[in-house]
Amino acid sequence: MSKNLFITGTGTDIGKTFVSALIVKKLASKAKAGYYKAAMSGNLRDKNGNLIPGDAKFVKEISGIEQSLESMCPYVYENAYSPHLASRVEGNPVSMDVVKSGFLALQSEFDYLTMEGSGGILCPIDYDKEGKRPVLFLEDIIRNLALNSIIVADAGLGTINSLVLTANYMAAKNLGIKGIIFNHFHKGNIMQEDNIYMCEKMTGLKTLALVSDGDNDLAMDFETLAGLYE
Repeated sequence: MSKNLFITGTGTDIGKTFVSALIVKKLASKAKAGYYKAAMSGNLRDKNGNLIPGDAKFVKEISGIEQSLESMCPYVYENAYSPHLASRVEGNPVSMDVVKSGFLALQSEFDYLTMEGSGGILCPIDYDKEGKRPVLFLEDIIRNLALNSIIVADAGLGTINSLVLTANYMAAKNLGIKGIIFNHFHKGNIMQEDNIYMCEKMTGLKTLALVSDGDNDLAMDFETLAGLYE
């Protein structure tokens, strides 16, 4: 059975998928590593009209893993909306049972399984206005699968507020946090370096790695990274 870890972030488009790809690549260098995401929005279609799970495709290409795209994500939507709205427009709402069964199936195939979230920690995954289905938020998936998380944050302006709010919310909900990875980092940038210092002081969390645009390797050794998985 795999050891597992969840990758969440302070919001959308802050680099969760890029960081996830580097994480999976590092793990795959010495072990069988897999990737999973409950729902992906904003995807393109191939020439046959089939939706391509873009985040999964990116992780697969960067990491070099042979896992099938189909096994990486059970719910793929075209509109670049939160999954609850994308499924309301397109149909096929997210079911926790389907997400969990896909996750459990992968656990028997890999040593390390990395699950990426959709948007930030408060992202609604399914919200039926008529109340016929249970409301499903990202935190419900994390809790149901008994996962600890890494928070990915942008190193730039505004990250103190978004990171501290995310960390405090997760702590209040008893969601385990292993640490922070800062993306879009520029060494020597006084503001970014102070952001990192303040985020650590205000949350008590450790910075696990700093990722710069264009990096092709995660600045963390395999043993340290693998030790975050449970």
